[in-house]
Amino acid sequence: MQYNHLEIEKKWQEFWAKNQTFKANNESEKPKYYVLDMFPYPSGAGLHVGHPLGYIASDIYARYKRHKGFNVLHPQGYDSFGLPAEQYAIQTGQHPAETTEENIKTYRRQLDQIGFSFDWSREVRTSSPEYYKWTQWIFIQLFNSWYNKDTDKAEDISTLISVFKKEGNTTVNAVCDEEIISFSADEWNAFSTKGQEEILLQYRLTFLSDTEVNWCPDLGTVLANDEIINGVSERGGYPVVRKKMTQWSMRISAYAQRLLDGLETIDWPQPLKESQRNWIGRSQGAMVSFKVDSGAVKSTSEVKLSYKELEALKELRLNLSKAETILWDELKNKKGAAKFRKKYTIGTFLVDYVCLAKNIIVEFSGKEDEAARAEFFTSEGFNFLRFTNQEVIDNVLAVVSKINNTIQFSKPIEKLESKDDAILVSVENSYKIDVFTTRPDTIFGVSFMTLAPEHELVAKITTDAQKADVQNYITATAKRSERDRMADVKTISGAFTGAYAIHPFSGEKVQIWIGDYVLANYGTGAVMAVPCGDQRDYDFAKHFNIPIPNIFEGVDISEAAHTDKDGTKIANSDFLSGLKYKKALKLAIFEMEKRGFGHGKINYRLRDAVFSRQRYWGEPFPVYYKDGMPQMIDEKHLPIVLPEVEKYLPTEDGKPPLGNATEWAWDSRGKKVVSNEKLKNKTVFPLELNTMPGWAGSSWYFNRYMDATNSTEFASKEYLDYWKEVDLYIGGSEHATGHLLYARFWQKFLFDKGIVPVDEFAKKLINQGMILGTSAFVSIFEGSFIAENDDLISTTDTKILFSKSVIDIINKNSILYYDLWNEPTINDDEIIEKYHVAEADLLKVKNLYGTLLELAKKLGFKSILWNKEVLKVRSIHADVSFVNSSDELDLEAFKNWRSEFKDAEFITEEDGAFEVSREVEKMSKSKYNVVNPDDIVTQYGADSLRLFEMFLGPLEQAKPWNTAGISGVSSFLKKLWKLYYNEEVFEVSEEKATSEELKVLHKTIKKVEEDIENFSFNTSVSTFMIAVNGLTALNCNKREILEPLLVLLSPYAPHISEELWSQLGNKKTISTVDFPVFDAKHLVESAKNYPISFNGKMRFTLELPLDLSKEEIEKAVLENEKTIAQLEGKAPKKVIIVPGKIVNIVS
Repeated sequence: MQYNHLEIEKKWQEFWAKNQTFKANNESEKPKYYVLDMFPYPSGAGLHVGHPLGYIASDIYARYKRHKGFNVLHPQGYDSFGLPAEQYAIQTGQHPAETTEENIKTYRRQLDQIGFSFDWSREVRTSSPEYYKWTQWIFIQLFNSWYNKDTDKAEDISTLISVFKKEGNTTVNAVCDEEIISFSADEWNAFSTKGQEEILLQYRLTFLSDTEVNWCPDLGTVLANDEIINGVSERGGYPVVRKKMTQWSMRISAYAQRLLDGLETIDWPQPLKESQRNWIGRSQGAMVSFKVDSGAVKSTSEVKLSYKELEALKELRLNLSKAETILWDELKNKKGAAKFRKKYTIGTFLVDYVCLAKNIIVEFSGKEDEAARAEFFTSEGFNFLRFTNQEVIDNVLAVVSKINNTIQFSKPIEKLESKDDAILVSVENSYKIDVFTTRPDTIFGVSFMTLAPEHELVAKITTDAQKADVQNYITATAKRSERDRMADVKTISGAFTGAYAIHPFSGEKVQIWIGDYVLANYGTGAVMAVPCGDQRDYDFAKHFNIPIPNIFEGVDISEAAHTDKDGTKIANSDFLSGLKYKKALKLAIFEMEKRGFGHGKINYRLRDAVFSRQRYWGEPFPVYYKDGMPQMIDEKHLPIVLPEVEKYLPTEDGKPPLGNATEWAWDSRGKKVVSNEKLKNKTVFPLELNTMPGWAGSSWYFNRYMDATNSTEFASKEYLDYWKEVDLYIGGSEHATGHLLYARFWQKFLFDKGIVPVDEFAKKLINQGMILGTSAFVSIFEGSFIAENDDLISTTDTKILFSKSVIDIINKNSILYYDLWNEPTINDDEIIEKYHVAEADLLKVKNLYGTLLELAKKLGFKSILWNKEVLKVRSIHADVSFVNSSDELDLEAFKNWRSEFKDAEFITEEDGAFEVSREVEKMSKSKYNVVNPDDIVTQYGADSLRLFEMFLGPLEQAKPWNTAGISGVSSFLKKLWKLYYNEEVFEVSEEKATSEELKVLHKTIKKVEEDIENFSFNTSVSTFMIAVNGLTALNCNKREILEPLLVLLSPYAPHISEELWSQLGNKKTISTVDFPVFDAKHLVESAKNYPISFNGKMRFTLELPLDLSKEEIEKAVLENEKTIAQLEGKAPKKVIIVPGKIVNIVS
């Protein structure tokens, strides 16, 4: 009986599906083992042979663990929200759900035919409302939580509200927005409901904020950094700009330290851990404030007070009235952006109190010129409040509450242009630039500062003279993604703002520049540049001719920056001079804190994660807006299902695609989504128009697998406690700082809330490598021709393609061809001698030259324009399906594939073949190097595919695909089959196995078990081949050997193993049979093949039992007929025996 892989594989795939062979039990007494794959996005192209690599590895391990007695959970599903389906909807009008459903059917068929042991009863799809109901639920939990630094965990927002009611926020130690205004319990209770909601939004773990994002106008959406390549969208190649938008964000920064600490507790690859450590970016140093020089800041004008007026102003500040003193006692302790000044001049007016950072004026009523003052303050963009003396004296806390409310919630008033340029306003500049530095010891080396082009201060401090340069630079920067800016370390660019900062220690002016290597979303968006100690700052300073002060003792910085801190002494730095790094650092921070412009700080590069996308095909937010404030929909009304829309593009007025929905409003009374026409009702409110990002659904799917069909809760506590976490996760390294980091963040949050039992979701993780494609390239001529009549240089529209070896000949003989054109009479001997052309190649070289001249004439030219350089060609990809194993291109197939080459000229080999060049690169549809697993499975079988992908090399490494190599694996399976079949007859013996047969089996058991435990799947395949070859040589067909051999092979080649297992008479599936136990005694050698030497020369070998004595060995050797023949009747002089090693006969 022949091995028919198609029939066998179909039979067992149907058996597994019908019997739900791999369905995991949530209540098993067996020890549990959870194996996870990154679930795929179901693209329209389906799987290529590179995709199953990790799935095959995880499937081998899952099957192995079942054999070892574990209750194995190995689920699969689909990360089914994605931009490609939405783009297809925009192009065709087909709903993304229909496209996704079609693609999933293709994926499921392909996955099934490879024979994966997935528990499909737990399948999840992120685009299913039954699934994203719980993504919405998690979002609500995040919204209703805050991060308590004192307990170092997330807590319910109700606990924070309770503190506010009793104590205000002065004692709260939370992760929150910057510049939170302090308030008392009385002030909190006096705030309006909306005011309280706005304050809480500054503490919630998911919140609305104005954030710099990657905006793609053509796609109408925000893109993640990994969706942008070289400043354009990965999909479609559209321009991307940086833009501020109001977005939902996640306060992942609250978990920065815990995310770092957790890496020490999990068995993940070090490179992946390092990627996350670098992304989180913990650094210790100081936060320093540099004041912006007020002389550099534009103001509408100045009013200079005389000495007499200044003295009068001082007198007023010292002699406040009773009401003024009471109110000042409340306002004087406010700090930062809420700092107030008393008796201050604004224009020609003396105001009672002013908060310059917030543009708020507080005055006592009763002034004679109140109308004029109000008009002027409004024209200058100030909010102003007035109180009577009695209001302050009777209830100063109520007055302060109103002031706080204005500080917290006031909207900026647009400044009116003054009609009279002579009217000038004196507003003392209060701008400052905060920077975080890990080297405060080098602060005296600061010679300039660099702000991110998006920094909010840029527009405020740039002088008129520099405005054009700065704006041009900002415009150019907006076209580059953050990833591109971070990666580009060679380009030096920037623009001077014209403004200066004041050095906090020396008082010297420091230039303020903008540069795209500084990112607004990282740190403070500003750096203090120390060019003598940082190479990038050094290069920037050199490029723009900025001074480079040297603050290192005895160090030459004439050629490069000095970046080594160990052993270096600080110089030219006032009180830090003469100190080494560590002492200088501590003293610098001490002085900064003492003088009030800095403090020691631990900083993280990790920024809060943008959680909005302006897309249709994504999870809807469970959010509606009342009075402009976000409100959560109660979880019992979830899911909020994605509505139907006619258009999948943003609306004409720039709203996200959900703005096209006609039924997208929330009826707060009826608790349901209703028509937008009902928005005029008082109880109906608009729903959020953005959708969640792609990583939302993929940040918790591993928990849903534990209880995938539960419709009443996220997952039951019982099942979560049973499965706990993933024991083995196999996935690609490209998810290191995306999905995997966000998943860890959500897991820790859910752990804080008592929802999941562990705070790391995967104990062990292995990064699979890639299977690379071997691309095919054809070369198109891009050179010129010499015209027939006037010797002018011309080009042609006709495509001319050269075979690879033809190009090689031309490039090798470019000087010869150049000389031949100019001197056609060069003879053969001269060509051989002068141009070093081998005699055997002479005819080929000359014939090719003639062919090229004929081609030129055919196209209406005298000749190709020859020069002494290589031929000018451009390479393009050709579909690898048109290329045979000899790298020869099917020209007719190529012409039909690309219409622009229908009438092309092909310069082939002499035999008419057209050779392509090959290059190993990423397997991708865009590179036309994709190999479809369907074709491989049809021709060779799923078991061959599984074995071959493992055989290619170590799991973690990248390796090129070579279809020709799979035939060897296919032959191995046929050879295995023949161990059980004698021609057409199944013939397995019940005889006892020999010691040699047992030795082969137990060597295989030992090696395969070690390989699987060490994830060295490639070497197991070699072991199987060696075993089958050994057993074939021994003519072994014994059940004692062949039955356990199938169990060993089953994880790798499950179909043939199941078939032969059943042929052996077994009624149950092989998938849960106990793994064979290695017995070391079968590897103990009982005999030795002794080399028998005569006078030191080995003549033959003789196998003898290892337990023979020297005398017995000597007797057996001397009696052997070969020894007798060698001795020729002579008696040996001496017999040297080393038991277990050698026998040497001296004659």
